[in-house]
Amino acid sequence: MKIICSSVKSLPDHIPPDVQAFTFLESSPQPEVGRIAHGWLRELEKEGYAPSVPVWDFVLFCFAVYAADVSVLRKESADGWTRQIELDITLNDPAPWEANRQLVEKMLRVLTGDFWTLQFSAGGPVPPNGQRRLCDRDCVALLSGGLDSLIGGINAVAQGRKPIFVSQLAFEDSARQIKYANDLGGGDWHQQWSHRVVFKGKKETSTRARSMAFYGLAVLATSLLPMEKAEILVAENGFISINPPLLPGRMASFSTRTTYPLFMTMLQELLVDLDIKASLIMPYRFKTKGEMLEECADQSMLKKHACDTTSCGRFRTYNRTHCGRCVPCMVRKAAIQHWGQVDTTHYKFPSLLSAGKTKADDPMAVACAVLSSEQQGIDSFLGATLSFASQADRPQYRRVIEQGLIELAVVLRRDGII
Repeated sequence: MKIICSSVKSLPDHIPPDVQAFTFLESSPQPEVGRIAHGWLRELEKEGYAPSVPVWDFVLFCFAVYAADVSVLRKESADGWTRQIELDITLNDPAPWEANRQLVEKMLRVLTGDFWTLQFSAGGPVPPNGQRRLCDRDCVALLSGGLDSLIGGINAVAQGRKPIFVSQLAFEDSARQIKYANDLGGGDWHQQWSHRVVFKGKKETSTRARSMAFYGLAVLATSLLPMEKAEILVAENGFISINPPLLPGRMASFSTRTTYPLFMTMLQELLVDLDIKASLIMPYRFKTKGEMLEECADQSMLKKHACDTTSCGRFRTYNRTHCGRCVPCMVRKAAIQHWGQVDTTHYKFPSLLSAGKTKADDPMAVACAVLSSEQQGIDSFLGATLSFASQADRPQYRRVIEQGLIELAVVLRRDGII
């Protein structure tokens, strides 16, 4: 399917019925055209944003990718999952993007599992031109409302860092984000934005590219910093970053790759090639969630907020309640058990057995992975999972997956799954 993401002035007069078009920042008079970040430019200028063209074009690209991801249905593809996506984007300076087109297409292939064909053309909306305020911050940190990002923020502040916290607006999580940012002393510079992707028609729910909008917002926030080169702190535990396939049928993009190391390496390469001076820092890529909890620098702050954070992959499905049985929920339960604290999180299914056999796909998959590792060894379970890793990093990734399975095994045995 073809997707067009354009400024209003560059939008074609006629949109074919098999094409989904979007306009950046403004509404089109054509009713079938969707919108991306409608009215955002004025808000950014009010907040003092004046990003460079490379930074602004990166934001437009990230939002366009997200729009394409949610508007192309997987069930309509030949195999019910892998899509062929043609994405045309208008930018201010398409030349460096065209020079890196193959890299970008491969990067998106790794992230979503789809085949992307990209085209970049001139005529994108110009960057905001706000009057910058004097900023006393020294880095950017993603703050999602999740447990890992909370720990990352706590540790950054404990180390004397002063992050600009960046969040995506997400219903109840938005209030959590504000609370955490304020408690960490970063409320005045907390940046909460939404991609505001709106269109008619059905929405694809797998959203494998949802993290692109988050990275776009983080890179945008670096334009507020006083230093030329900025660090973006991405706090994600190594087990979830790799998201090892628990069963042979859960390979590649059937598991999310939001912070998958190969994807992150390619994203960093792209930023360098675009002359965007931002470094993606993943301080916990060799730590499990349980290790992050027990090693957190401010245990008092962590205990105050930990069980209020959000981890569930099906949070909306159960009326914004943790299900308790998806892989992220099981990793959360295992981490808190490893930490040695009482888990006061409200779960729809407190026990992995309480969901019944018909709802046990994820617990059974984790059980198979744990038993495979215990009975045949971690290397047999991993197979080629770590083929992306350098020789120096591979032993550390191997250890973090092994430790992650050990943490999960405790919860599986506690609940009688194995």
